[in-house]
Amino acid sequence: MNNFTKEVMSVGEMASGAKLTVPVYVFETENNSAPSVYIQANMHGAEVQGNAVIFQLLELLQHCNLQGNITLVPYANPVACNHKNGEYTLGRFDPITGENWNRMYHFDQSVIAPFAQQYLDASEEEIADKFQQLLITEIDQRLEHNIWGITTGQRIAYQLQRLAHQADIVLDLHTGPISSKHLYCPEYAKASAEYFDIEHTIFIQNGFDGAMDEATFCPWWSLQEAYQDLGRNFTMGKGAFKKESFTVELGSQEQIDLDVAKQDALGILSYLQSQGVIDNKQYQPQEMTRYACYLKDYKALYSPMGGMVDYLGEFGKPLAAGEPLARILRMDNYGDGEALHYVSLEQDVIPILHFASASVNQGTELYKVFCNYFEL
Repeated sequence: MNNFTKEVMSVGEMASGAKLTVPVYVFETENNSAPSVYIQANMHGAEVQGNAVIFQLLELLQHCNLQGNITLVPYANPVACNHKNGEYTLGRFDPITGENWNRMYHFDQSVIAPFAQQYLDASEEEIADKFQQLLITEIDQRLEHNIWGITTGQRIAYQLQRLAHQADIVLDLHTGPISSKHLYCPEYAKASAEYFDIEHTIFIQNGFDGAMDEATFCPWWSLQEAYQDLGRNFTMGKGAFKKESFTVELGSQEQIDLDVAKQDALGILSYLQSQGVIDNKQYQPQEMTRYACYLKDYKALYSPMGGMVDYLGEFGKPLAAGEPLARILRMDNYGDGEALHYVSLEQDVIPILHFASASVNQGTELYKVFCNYFEL
């Protein structure tokens, strides 16, 4: 028997006193024998496809045999969602501080070693329970007991992170500017990447740069390493350390496609089926060629000149060294110079995303590509 509820969570206040709120949908099951899940979307204002995916998940989960609790939060950042400039949504950066909305989560590395020492001889289950409590308490303290206050972005991020810390699996739904689908996956969870219906995966190490996925897996990975240094071995992704977090990139920003969103939702259910969160064996991963690279090999190519760009590199397809990624039109050179300039690389790559506009300045990020890629 599944219990479905909706709450409205206040994450801040505007100058007028109006509340900033986000909807929180929760499926609770009496079984509760499997990992719990937290899924959020639209932390960046223009990245709206995740909301459509959450809608499709809400529809599909009504008919699933749930084994674990699932929390879903669309419209996670109400400030970014409403940050418009003409017909465009901005919403990648806090307009007050200039900071990336997805770089404001919290992780304090200094708590890891003392905790491991304190609970060196505790059971694995007690360690997991106490550590989860510590992570939530840290967030509560930053929200309620910071005498200097916190920024709007931090207040939103910390309240979302508090929900995420209560889950075993975290999916943060994003999109790129003009982009193919791709997945950010912690290295220890490589096997899980094959259950998403996503052809391209970036494996990330245990390094915290402020993002939601890192804020929820780095503490546990760091704790596992601290215990290893003390002579006690736990395996990330197993037992009480069964914690997995992913950033799921769903394509391009500023648009939704409900039919594609349903396919994306089916891919997520395939992953949840593999983790035992649902017991519905019809949700299985599609057969496809999956490529991956490590984060250090996910490279940005910056425009060598200003101009108007014709993007040539096809997303998701290997591009041979020397083949053009783009051509740049320079009408100011027509008649007394070269009007067309081709941009290529000296190694094989897979184009993943490119800048949203054809008009670029010198130094604009043109493409992001996989280098040194391999098949999963």
